[in-house]
Amino acid sequence: MVGILGMGGIGKTTIAKAIYNHFFHGLEGKSYLANVRETSKEPRGQIHLQEQLLSDVLKTSEIKISSVDRGINMIKERLCNKAILVILDDVDQMEQLNAICRRDWFGLGSRIIITTRDEHLLKELEVDSVYRVTAMNDIDSLELFSWHAFRNSYPFEDYTDLSKSVVAYCGGLPLALEVLGSFLFSMSTLEWKSALDKLKRIPHEQIQNKLRISFDGLSDNTEKDIFLDISCFFIGKDIDYVAKILDGCGLFAKIGISVLIQRCLLKVSETNEFTMHDLLRDMGREIVREKHPNEPGKWSRLWQHEDAFDILTKHEGTNAVEGLILELTSLSKMNFNSEAFIMMQRLRLLKLDHVRLTGDYKYLSKELRWLCWHGFPLKFLPNDFYPRNLVVIDLQYSNLKKVWESPKLLEKMKILNLSHSHYLSQTPDFSKLPNLEQLILEDCTSLLEVHHSIGDLSNLVLVNLKDCKCLKSLPRSFYKLKSLETLILSGCSKMHNLADNLGEMESLTTLLADRTAIRQVPFSIVQLKNLKYLSLCGCKGSPSKSLPSLFWSWISPRKSPKSVNLLPAALQGLNSLTHLCLWDYNLLDDGIPTDLWNLCSLKILDLRCNSFESLSTSLGGLSRLQDLRLDRCRKLKSIPNLPTSLIFLDARHCTALERMPDLSKLSNMNGLYLTNCHKLVEIPGLDKRSNPIVSVGMEGCMNLTHTFKQSFLQEWVMRGVGSVFGIFLPGNNIPNWFTYQCEGPSVHFEVPTVDPLLKEFGVYVVYASRVQVLSSYKGSMSFINHTKNTILTNLATTSGGPFPLGDHLLLRNIVLTNDFEHGDEVEVLVDWGPKIIVKKIGVYLVYERVVDGKDEDHPIVVSDDEDDNNNIENRCSFKRKMRSPNMIDDSQTSMKEKKLKKLATEENDYYFYSFVTRSQKFQFE
Repeated sequence: MVGILGMGGIGKTTIAKAIYNHFFHGLEGKSYLANVRETSKEPRGQIHLQEQLLSDVLKTSEIKISSVDRGINMIKERLCNKAILVILDDVDQMEQLNAICRRDWFGLGSRIIITTRDEHLLKELEVDSVYRVTAMNDIDSLELFSWHAFRNSYPFEDYTDLSKSVVAYCGGLPLALEVLGSFLFSMSTLEWKSALDKLKRIPHEQIQNKLRISFDGLSDNTEKDIFLDISCFFIGKDIDYVAKILDGCGLFAKIGISVLIQRCLLKVSETNEFTMHDLLRDMGREIVREKHPNEPGKWSRLWQHEDAFDILTKHEGTNAVEGLILELTSLSKMNFNSEAFIMMQRLRLLKLDHVRLTGDYKYLSKELRWLCWHGFPLKFLPNDFYPRNLVVIDLQYSNLKKVWESPKLLEKMKILNLSHSHYLSQTPDFSKLPNLEQLILEDCTSLLEVHHSIGDLSNLVLVNLKDCKCLKSLPRSFYKLKSLETLILSGCSKMHNLADNLGEMESLTTLLADRTAIRQVPFSIVQLKNLKYLSLCGCKGSPSKSLPSLFWSWISPRKSPKSVNLLPAALQGLNSLTHLCLWDYNLLDDGIPTDLWNLCSLKILDLRCNSFESLSTSLGGLSRLQDLRLDRCRKLKSIPNLPTSLIFLDARHCTALERMPDLSKLSNMNGLYLTNCHKLVEIPGLDKRSNPIVSVGMEGCMNLTHTFKQSFLQEWVMRGVGSVFGIFLPGNNIPNWFTYQCEGPSVHFEVPTVDPLLKEFGVYVVYASRVQVLSSYKGSMSFINHTKNTILTNLATTSGGPFPLGDHLLLRNIVLTNDFEHGDEVEVLVDWGPKIIVKKIGVYLVYERVVDGKDEDHPIVVSDDEDDNNNIENRCSFKRKMRSPNMIDDSQTSMKEKKLKKLATEENDYYFYSFVTRSQKFQFE
């Protein structure tokens, strides 16, 4: 049982049709049940679907069913021994499946495919796998749109820019591309421009009706309100931040947001922010305006600048308004009268950036939950402003000197953000904010003190005081905060110490105190059993002292200088620590303890820009260490044995480094950066690893031996590793086993006739910098198929600056995503811009063939010598490639694409061909 999941109009039905027509062969029967959701609403709808299923499989029209229960029994009795293919398109309720099709009703080998917008339904069914249909890319979108708008695969010349604008508006949604393409067919460019302007204000009805099905299917008004609030105000906002506001509005945010995500109406990004397809956003906003399209004052939410501006200027707001945003620039001199808010007494959500209000603030709604007013113009909040239901106050960049003259009790307040308020000298009395969870005062450069009542906040989890440059200390009561998880003090350049009872903050997981004047961390830090992230970068201490007299001695008391290394107990106390950052800390050799292995959870150790010459051998005992950063430790001469868990090692610009450990056993490592380590002669074990490192930077390592470089390069080439970066090292000669070579930034060749499929290009580039480049440099590496008129472009990024002068080599293997077949005329072009010159380029080809039913990669060197080519397999090593059972491999595209194109043409659904063959492939086996 397989689910096909996606938002309305994304192409689920088209994919299901193509699968139905392509994969039913060899089965005893098939049935395609379309529009299950709509059909089920009709009288006897479920019975009709049961009859259709039996009729399709049994190939008879004599099926008559009296009731749903009778139909279930008939399906079980007549189909229990048949291996069949059943597709149920557009399912939205579990009862539909319970009446029509369950996993155990059919014979062995049966396949059931369900298309739906509801992820929760698929979870409830416990389907074997889910295929999430994603939006089309820009190239395929333009092609699909062009077929409908021009009856051609590309736009007419005068329509190119307009077509790209329409495609951008559609956001890769096939339904929108088809509908708008057909709508604009045969229109003039002036009509196109007018249509585009209209779409920005009023979405196309046919598209909206399709998308709105999911919204109308929401079970209650709280879920609908959450969707409308997010679509109008909170796209791009942090999910936790918004959830607090919505909960304050009584909307049960956690379950409501979960439902919206499951219904494909909402997404959450990797950075925990709300995202939504633009057409879904527009659908939500159209729902808000549809009842009173010409009367914004009667809308529940006002999000457009022009509408909000007019409402406040003309005093046209009504009791219907629940949310309003007006964003002006910091240079704006516009004033609005507060009486414009008199009628908006249901206002919950208000954002007024750089807006000036005259008059009494008592007219603002008492129902406000979210007040975001960047550039708030007053020196304190007026006494007549008492929004007792506020959950979030965000007054960044304000002119506040203090928050209230007469503090107000705000029991529902969760977040107070006054960042960048440069005149603020004191915090409010926190006894009036008893349920505060987040206090954010970043860059309040005049802040002198934190009110002692902060210690009574039992729910406070975050305090951010970054760059409060005048703040010298925290009140003693601060350290009584049992709930605090994150404390940020970085940039508090006058803060000299932390209190001895720091260890009482039992929930603390993150302590950032970079660039402070702290000279001594109290011993009690070892009591922080939950501390995961500790950063003390740039805290150099006294010039005459190193870490033993500062950090390590602070966490392990000593009676005399001789006991400086008595640290086991102290280190053992930090058992949860995963990140330790001490770069630019003035560490010397005796500043790093010999028993680092006691940091049993440590994953990232950042020791950049320090002054030690060697590292403790206990480094090898950090069994979970993944990332070690030693960049710019210019006195470091040797690196000891490293833990096998290590993934990334950065030792760039360690100009005294002479010896590296044996890397042959570090099987997890995939990134090694040694740029400008001039004294290195070799890296032991780098050419003897069981699997190669995919990214190696050795620019400026001018003393590497020729034997080492040749051995390493040949081993890397024969393994054929695709990588965003590759290998960088000094040199200017391309080995003769690179078949195609040319002076300059490009090389041309014809793909030879070889039985296996072409899988990768191995590219070898000789380049040099014209000037000293100070940072990582990004360029492009393009693979142009002149025969098929296609281009595949990849970033060609250097491993990190400063970029050394002199000739260097880059070796990369590029996994192909376009078809390059025998006889194709191909050009490989490398462009790093004007600062880097490409002197030579060489290419070899990596092929793939099936050996005994298994896919294998062959890094094949094609020579002009026929006898030489006959011995290819004796000269090359092989690499077994793992495949996901649920996806078709990219290398199969050329074989399957013609079949899929023919199939899609027969079904008159061209975009299925374009969508499936050029993005993630769906496999039904």
